[in-house]
Amino acid sequence: MAGQPAFGRRKLRHEATKEEILEAAWRLARVQGLAGFSLRDLALAVQMRHQSLYTYFPSKQAIYDAMFAQGFRALADQRAALHLDRDPVRALRQGARAFLAFCVEDPVRYQLMFERVVPDFVPSAASMELAAEALGYLERWLGAAGLTDPADVDLVRALLTGLAGQQISNDPGGTRWTRLVDRAIDGVLGPAGRPDRKRTAPRAKRSPADSARKEVSR
Repeated sequence: MAGQPAFGRRKLRHEATKEEILEAAWRLARVQGLAGFSLRDLALAVQMRHQSLYTYFPSKQAIYDAMFAQGFRALADQRAALHLDRDPVRALRQGARAFLAFCVEDPVRYQLMFERVVPDFVPSAASMELAAEALGYLERWLGAAGLTDPADVDLVRALLTGLAGQQISNDPGGTRWTRLVDRAIDGVLGPAGRPDRKRTAPRAKRSPADSARKEVSR
């Protein structure tokens, strides 16, 4: 029992150092690109010996995985904090606009979460569960608005990430593509503002984790 407080302090210091390393990794990625910085660069940024990084992360892939998890935790937290309209279609538009704002505010984070810019990076199962949690909000918003076909979920995700990517690549700091989000949503919903086309027999429903795996494996 006497050693428990000391152990707890060591654990807190360990976690604080891991956070410091991840913050430095984000800073380097925003300057050099996600695949551009080395572990030596990272060690130098936190004033640590290169070999000492392995005390906190076993590999560079593990650092990317922790960054990936941070990104989807931030997205889930943003979505959980939204105060959406009671009307499901208005709520869907609001949620879509919030998602685009999240993407464009940090292009490097967007790239790690939704583009394959790091060779051979595969998120861990635990990180994929966070991705499924965050992406599951959109699926529920679409369902409330009457879009329950998994193909509709795929389509809206493709539209939103596509708009975000175009905005980041071609009009950074502007609104040329993000301002199209309501039009994109309304195009999927149909002229009446609600789904009005007959549905074919739905495909087998995917779990949120399966949906997230498809999203990040593009």
